[in-house]
Amino acid sequence: MTGVTVKAQTTYASVAPLTNNDAPASTDAPAAKSKTTTTKTEKQADPVDTAWHPQRRLWGYAFGDAYYAAHAPALSPTSTQGKENNYYQTPTGRNAFQFRRIYLGYDYDINQKFKAEVLLASEPSENTLPVSSTVAVQNSDNLADGKMAFYIKNFNLRDRNIWNGTDFVIGEMSTPGFALNEGGTNGPTSLSETTWGYRSIERTITDFHKNNSYDVGAALQGTFDPSTKNYGYVFMIGDNTQSTLTTVYNSNTALSATNPNPNTGFFKIFYGDLWGKFLNQHLYVDFYADYAKTQSNTPEPVTTVASGVLGTQEHNMFKVFVSYNSTPLTVGVEAYNQKFGTGVIDKSTLTAENVTAQGLSIWAKGAIVKNEWAWFARYDAYNPDTKFNGANTYAVNTNYSSYDPTEKEQFVTAGLDFTPAKNVHFMPNIWLTYYKDQLDPTTSGYLANNHTLVYRMTFFYTFGK
Repeated sequence: MTGVTVKAQTTYASVAPLTNNDAPASTDAPAAKSKTTTTKTEKQADPVDTAWHPQRRLWGYAFGDAYYAAHAPALSPTSTQGKENNYYQTPTGRNAFQFRRIYLGYDYDINQKFKAEVLLASEPSENTLPVSSTVAVQNSDNLADGKMAFYIKNFNLRDRNIWNGTDFVIGEMSTPGFALNEGGTNGPTSLSETTWGYRSIERTITDFHKNNSYDVGAALQGTFDPSTKNYGYVFMIGDNTQSTLTTVYNSNTALSATNPNPNTGFFKIFYGDLWGKFLNQHLYVDFYADYAKTQSNTPEPVTTVASGVLGTQEHNMFKVFVSYNSTPLTVGVEAYNQKFGTGVIDKSTLTAENVTAQGLSIWAKGAIVKNEWAWFARYDAYNPDTKFNGANTYAVNTNYSSYDPTEKEQFVTAGLDFTPAKNVHFMPNIWLTYYKDQLDPTTSGYLANNHTLVYRMTFFYTFGK
């Protein structure tokens, strides 16, 4: 009997044909004449199915927590402390059971060359302010009545091996910013989110500060060495709108609620990534860059910009990720530099300024008891504006809705990972973010140093993968 193991993502079920040595014993030999002689007859092997079988796979996963917010900044609709995190405006003492992500996906092989991918996602955030959830929570999937909602996160078509080692993908898909991971294709499986491995605890640093994890566009995902897949690249062009619809704009009509100034959709974003695996695949190295123009020169009141014209807006990121993967210890470092052209307006001088944001993430994880207990720890440092003048106040122009130049952040998490069964995890952990305002204490809007501290029992499970 021949057994077949199929890798969940995109591996096809196939078995090499039997060799002559595998053939069953012949049944044509004459029977023994002696009544006392026993003839042993081997069971004939079943015919081997060597045909290609299309994949039809429904899968999903979810994670969330039972949490207790031990400390949080005071509730304030105007506070920017923790604006990007899941516990923004969660009061001290709050405790709850909460989902933070629910995925439901379906993979469909049209034929051996073409594959379709569908992914529905719900990533709700805690919401406590007495206003519409769609207003109070940044980048979440809460309906106006506070209920969780699904949205379309991936919907794409993959053309395998348009040339040897390279796939073409079109539609809504993961970008190479940190999250791309689809085994059995020519795309990378060693980027930062997959290697960190604890998205259920927290996003990678570039995800946390809103680099695009998915977008609508077209991509080439390839390997330079198709037989071993140790080195590769991704090049993608996208709308820079993620899952939102592109704004419709008529330049011949005055700006209004029905004809808004276009910040996204008219200019494309370009993503590029080079990745490699070295030292017998223990060392991962990834270089990433993106560039997007987000707005042309735009008329502004002279009370906002002295020149009466806001210059071209654009942003770009350069990032490097390196990890060393071994048993029982894996360590990783991720660092990035992101520039926003005319990203802020200095309200004191009425001038538009370029902004540079920087981030650094260092993490480690390892096994305690193989396949059952593990540990993890991570530290991030983030500076949203390296040239911030604490005596001035600023207006934000970027199309990153949760970006704020005033608050430096340090993030720490650590915990244990108990895996009682494959694809089932229970992870007690602490979650801490420390905020330091870059404004001078005498400047209007200054907030004293503060922090968010949450104790959590995180659960995470996967099915169909």
